[in-house]
Amino acid sequence: MPWYICSTCGVQYAETNRPPDRCAVCEDDRQYVNWDGQSWTTLDDLRRDHRADVRTEEPGLTGLGVEPSFAIGQRALLVQTPAGNVLWDCTSLIDDVAVRAVEALGGISAIAVSHPHFYASMVEWSRTFGGAPIYLHAADRNWVMRPDPAIVFWTAETRLLPGGLTLIHCGGHFEGASALHWPAGAGGRGALLTGDSLQVVFDRRHVSFMYSYPNLIPLSAPAVRRIAGAVEPFLFDRVYGGWFNRGIDSSAKTAIARSAERYVRAIDRGW
Repeated sequence: MPWYICSTCGVQYAETNRPPDRCAVCEDDRQYVNWDGQSWTTLDDLRRDHRADVRTEEPGLTGLGVEPSFAIGQRALLVQTPAGNVLWDCTSLIDDVAVRAVEALGGISAIAVSHPHFYASMVEWSRTFGGAPIYLHAADRNWVMRPDPAIVFWTAETRLLPGGLTLIHCGGHFEGASALHWPAGAGGRGALLTGDSLQVVFDRRHVSFMYSYPNLIPLSAPAVRRIAGAVEPFLFDRVYGGWFNRGIDSSAKTAIARSAERYVRAIDRGW
């Protein structure tokens, strides 16, 4: 039996003999059901007309996307460390191109995902690389559509991973939404990998914060203050968002603080 993948959000579901009747992820207020109705694909079908898009982001960091774009179009990030590599976020597609690229870089020792919209085919990634543990914040436990023994639910405000990486619980977009701090990034100045819990916007000088991006539902000012406060103790100069070419190259910590202030000002007092 196949593990069906929602064509709109890209999340893979548990094994069934027919497509599920509905996608709980898409029916949530933060996402949407395809305008033409709920539709499904499989990994085998994806491999017929899509391929992995592998790009070097900086030394020690490799982006793994899908070409042509699929579902919400995110890319994963492979962080190389002397203690083993960590895959941050996941894509729905995993193919021979991606596997060869990751193996050449040393494989995967652990997987961590920012929030449920990027769960994608995380169990496929884990099984392909020897059952690598998948770290998810426990607050988002109910959004796991393909359970697996490799999933590790963490509950604290931070969680250490191999190579000095730290998962940071931010909340906001989802209750368990998280970011990943990579102290060796940006030439040792530090980098923050955010998915879209802190969404790098198109000017690439600010981030924004939303409960729902496609449905334009904002977060409250207290939620934004919490997110900014969660990442404030960490040193970083660069931010990598959830899509190719969506990052802040320098002074990113200042940019996040400035962005939070701008957002709260707009919510609380208007422009």
